[in-house]
Amino acid sequence: MLTGLAQWLARRPATSGAYADAFVQGVAVEEPRAARDPRLMRFILICWLLIAVKHVAIIWAVHHYHMPFHQLIVNFPTWLIGTVATTLYLQRTR
Repeated sequence: MLTGLAQWLARRPATSGAYADAFVQGVAVEEPRAARDPRLMRFILICWLLIAVKHVAIIWAVHHYHMPFHQLIVNFPTWLIGTVATTLYLQRTR
């Protein structure tokens, strides 16, 4: 800014290529991904095993007690939330 003012006061023409390299054209920053925590991976595995046991129990209960709804009404949201949570964790870690 002061350089431009000095050139204007001295009545010198501004150099066209002087400002081309004066500004940053772009910045690329890559954040390192955190390593996967083995304890958390074990916890996720245990949760998936519990989800599987729950699915089997719900399917058995619906068929055994002749409930008037399909077992996917209970099982699908559980599976979907588990899948979304696991996918988000695995994408944020390497």
